Amino acid sequence: MAVENTFTSATLGFDLSEVSSSGCILRRGRLSLKGREPIDTPCYLPPSSRGCVPHITQDTARSNTGIKGIYIALEDFLEKVNDQDLPIYNTPTSPEQSRLRQFTALQHHVLLVMGPRRQPPVQARTANTDTSIVIQTSLGFSSLRSDDYVGAVQKLKPDIVLGLADYEHMKRPGVKRLEKMGDRTLSWTQDMVAGLRVDGDRSPDTALFAPILPIEAGQQSYYLDLLKEDLADQTSGLVLFDAASVDAVPADMRHMPRLSLTEIHGPLGVLDQIAFGVDIIVPSFVGEATDAGLALTFVFPIYGRPANGRRQQLGINMWSKGYDADLSPIADGCKCYTCSNHHRAFVRHLLDAKEMLAWVLLQMHNLHVMDVFFDGIRGSISTGTFESDRQVFEESYEPELPASTGPGPRANRVTGSEGIKSSPEQQSPGEIPKPIVHSKMRQKNWQRLARPLLLSTGKV
Repeated sequence: MAVENTFTSATLGFDLSEVSSSGCILRRGRLSLKGREPIDTPCYLPPSSRGCVPHITQDTARSNTGIKGIYIALEDFLEKVNDQDLPIYNTPTSPEQSRLRQFTALQHHVLLVMGPRRQPPVQARTANTDTSIVIQTSLGFSSLRSDDYVGAVQKLKPDIVLGLADYEHMKRPGVKRLEKMGDRTLSWTQDMVAGLRVDGDRSPDTALFAPILPIEAGQQSYYLDLLKEDLADQTSGLVLFDAASVDAVPADMRHMPRLSLTEIHGPLGVLDQIAFGVDIIVPSFVGEATDAGLALTFVFPIYGRPANGRRQQLGINMWSKGYDADLSPIADGCKCYTCSNHHRAFVRHLLDAKEMLAWVLLQMHNLHVMDVFFDGIRGSISTGTFESDRQVFEESYEPELPASTGPGPRANRVTGSEGIKSSPEQQSPGEIPKPIVHSKMRQKNWQRLARPLLLSTGKV
């Protein structure tokens, strides 16, 4: 039986229907903000690169995908954190316009969610402090102070901002650190609430999603109590770093929308998030699959298991030479722009020629697969068959995406040649990171430019 709830804040509304199924509380809802298209949940927000979904333009996203919102990281635009001369801070706008939306040329109907770090973030080597978190700017790692983050939100005016949390990606907190996490997060949340407060009857320009830390509820009880008692009226939603931490959400705030920044590596991870009761997901595996030359092919729900009893692949590797003369669409029955107008052999040729259009076409296809995937999830929840459909999906597909055999479109210090993140531990302390180069001329140029730095560090 569904339980209906409606949550309304000064900035957004959330109509929620909760369905109990096999011990899980599944959520189906609709998120509404003034001036934006309503978004049915569960849904996904593709992570952006400097304000754009990788490989496609804003117009292409509008006409060939079902994207109604994107996730933008503030660190993408920063060089020096407190540099007020940055272009993004000086984009001409009227007082009621969002400077971030204007700078990124994002359509008016698209929901704009901003957080401090990319998804997934690059692991930092230094720790957060009482007043700041560590971020990675275009000039390297730096510190983002709470007051600087509040100032950026006031200038840029995103639709939703994710509050700062004392959480470090891929690091297990020690006993002493656990004592500080809740206190720091509380202080930073109070700073943001104060910064978003407006006078009179005017509604705030930005909705705040407060963090729920990925630790036991008892270890952050002081923070959660004050969040519920003093800050709930200024909070419009919650952001999770581990879907399992939904158990720590105070009962009075369970009807708020939940956004998860849990790192997900495939559609099975998405289904796990939905089972925990997450409403909005920011999956990075879609862009990583596109970078690797993979075309996603999974569907949900599945009507009937494979006849041969073998698990299906979640996608196909378009670098395979077996597609050189294959004139069939990437996925049978797919109605995306790529499958409606092109065939596998064409995409394979573009990849082999290193044409950017290859990744554009793959990204449009993969985003369409995700749109259809989430349509199926919402329908499955509504019909009460989500748990059985999820079990069939797990039994029918391989648990991981297939491996790529070709180079990716971009190569830099963060992303390797196959679109796979390289681990910071692979680099020794004090070692100067070397960029990936593709010719002897570029190798010589890098050595010439880096020689003064190498001399100063005693490496030469």
